[in-house]
Amino acid sequence: MRHRQSGRQLGRNSSHRRALFRNLVTSFLRHERIETTEAKAKEVSSIIEKMISLGKRGDLHSRRKALAYIYEPSVVTHLFSNIAPRYSTTNGGYVRVIKTRIRQGDAAQMVILELTKMEEAVVETESKEAKEG
Repeated sequence: MRHRQSGRQLGRNSSHRRALFRNLVTSFLRHERIETTEAKAKEVSSIIEKMISLGKRGDLHSRRKALAYIYEPSVVTHLFSNIAPRYSTTNGGYVRVIKTRIRQGDAAQMVILELTKMEEAVVETESKEAKEG
């Protein structure tokens, strides 16, 4: 019985599931937007929220905790220098899940997982490019 057992198993053993979540978090923080299944997105969104909260703290201990979970050090640098400052005044709600389509192969509900303040980042980048060019 599964009394008081939280989390989805996703048809994987625990080490495979942990590696899947670490890969999804790393890819999400690198690209700031990914397409995945609804179940995976719901599981990984809380982990992403915790990583962004670590980035907002910005101290050495939180950087090392992020490095222990995220596979690529360049992604951690991107998280602490670019992503976390966008949310310095926001408490939570950094990730948005948007349902898109049903996958044809297995009829899984697909979603887009993205950061909530992506539009502001695009506008800031375009304004910087306009000033430089």
